[in-house]
Amino acid sequence: MHIQLNGESFELPDGQTVEELISRLDLAGRRVAVELNLDIVPRSQHGSTALRDGDRVEVVHAIGGG
Repeated sequence: MHIQLNGESFELPDGQTVEELISRLDLAGRRVAVELNLDIVPRSQHGSTALRDGDRVEVVHAIGGG
């Protein structure tokens, strides 16, 4: 399936979840915010939120600095 990830076309196997996408992006364990089709997906729902062909996903991860 194809999704839009941060404005770019991205291909994933069918049935992937938000959690699996985060893992694929090597962001597992990091503080990230995920927006799916203009709605924020709470961290508690990352594992149960399935992605579908054509979804628009924005993933932002926090970077500390001083």
